[in-house]
Amino acid sequence: MQIPLQIEMQNVPRSEALETRIRESAARLEHLHARITSCRVAVDETDKHHRHGRQFRVKVDVRLPGHEEAASTLQHHEDVYVALRDAFDAVRRQLEDAGKRVP
Repeated sequence: MQIPLQIEMQNVPRSEALETRIRESAARLEHLHARITSCRVAVDETDKHHRHGRQFRVKVDVRLPGHEEAASTLQHHEDVYVALRDAFDAVRRQLEDAGKRVP
């Protein structure tokens, strides 16, 4: 089964490579928890800082049956791929913890 995935990008040019990385990361979550009902990934560029340059914000929301929000995280970084990796790593840890609590 493939997770229903919604990708939103604001102030970030569409990139096939970035969308592919998002799809691959979401697919890996399915191996952690087979009952994921949806995954929403929002990527945007926050206000530019004259000292730090561009800042990207990645938010990942994952839902499971019976849970309004099973796992969610928001990560910031100068590199969009690092922010994406960190966001999915945090969600992965939350899903692993949730799986340990389920009888």
